[in-house]
Amino acid sequence: MIKKELRSLLLKKRRSMSETELREKSDRLCCYLQNFSLFQTAKTVLAYFSFHQEPDLSLLFRNFEKKTTFSTKTWGFPRCAEKSLFWHIWQPGNSLQKGAYGILEPELNAPLLKSSEVDLILVPAVACNVNGYRLGYGGGFYDRMLSQPEWALKPTIGIVFEFAYLQHLPIDSWDKPLNFVCTENGIK
Repeated sequence: MIKKELRSLLLKKRRSMSETELREKSDRLCCYLQNFSLFQTAKTVLAYFSFHQEPDLSLLFRNFEKKTTFSTKTWGFPRCAEKSLFWHIWQPGNSLQKGAYGILEPELNAPLLKSSEVDLILVPAVACNVNGYRLGYGGGFYDRMLSQPEWALKPTIGIVFEFAYLQHLPIDSWDKPLNFVCTENGIK
């Protein structure tokens, strides 16, 4: 199956999830992340705002607001400009705006993060396979970023629901594997 067909099939399945199922699976996924040593030790984490029923990571940010151990984290969120991602510091309560793709982003004037400050990247995906390769939305934003030397060695965790954790994915030469994949059933 080619990427476009597989992407369409998996996005349709994701859209069929009820709000309750989405919330329950997202919260379980967040619990696995919170207990993962790599996440616990990371001081600066790049994340994303859920879009089109992606796994919702907002439990992590709600915990941030409650001044738990996660309140010591610096959170980075992407802003898309042209064919690149720019990472901005964001914390609960900061303003957001809709970007070019309708995804919530930090405002343009939010402080920028440098790659040297980043300890972990939580990567949104349509699907991931057992070898860490991901199927994204087709824009190549993360593959371009992760192929740059300053980002290439940063630890990455693909975020998908279990039904999108597959044995095989169509892979192209520019696809970059992730270090781990997290689903509502655990970190693999």
